[in-house]
Amino acid sequence: MAKTILHTADSRGLANHGWLNSFHSFSFSSYYNPDKMNFGVLRVLNDDTVAAGMGFGKHPHDNMEIISIPLEGDLKHEDTMGNATIIKRGDVQVMSAGTGIAHSEMNANKDKPVKFLQIWVIPNKQNVQPRYDQITLNLEDRHNKLQQILSPNPQDAGVWVHQDAWFNLGKLDKDIALNYTFNKTGNGVYAFVLEGAFEIDGQQLSKRDALGIWDTSVISIKSLSADAEILLMEVPMTM
Repeated sequence: MAKTILHTADSRGLANHGWLNSFHSFSFSSYYNPDKMNFGVLRVLNDDTVAAGMGFGKHPHDNMEIISIPLEGDLKHEDTMGNATIIKRGDVQVMSAGTGIAHSEMNANKDKPVKFLQIWVIPNKQNVQPRYDQITLNLEDRHNKLQQILSPNPQDAGVWVHQDAWFNLGKLDKDIALNYTFNKTGNGVYAFVLEGAFEIDGQQLSKRDALGIWDTSVISIKSLSADAEILLMEVPMTM
């Protein structure tokens, strides 16, 4: 039997700094919940809204795979490797912090907020050479199907990370049903609803609810509303 854990939207931690409104799915910064430290190697899932013209000043990271997925607006990235880019909805950004990197993430617009997911995955290799990448995806490739946006393989679809992880995004019409087959034995899937409502293996989920599933190889997914969007994060369950 598959094992599951339900994290409802209202069970997340919240940090409201005025310029930043951040919901934490797992313990982060001043939010600490010993029962919500991680899901396998998925260590951070922050749902961030940054006010116009504001953002995160330059700060360091090391030995972490950091993924940013913009949901609305434009995010300006700069780092100590010399990258200066704008990421927007439809883009995916990845950084392997490795031996150490510093970066800033700012709202590129002065008149509207930017909303994005900040995700940290614990890598399977320590002290790698830092790297940065971003890609622009075709949003139509996730209509009524799952679009792979991340994997361990540089030659595969999406960006890649130093971990046996696979991420997929789907935007489904109402009553669309599909299955997701795990890529690797021992992995789990953390399903996070971005918009609308879903039923996953019989569990109903609403916007920003999440369901972790492991000890299985296939899960069933059905959209319960129009324009339902979901992010599936398949990750190893052991460090």
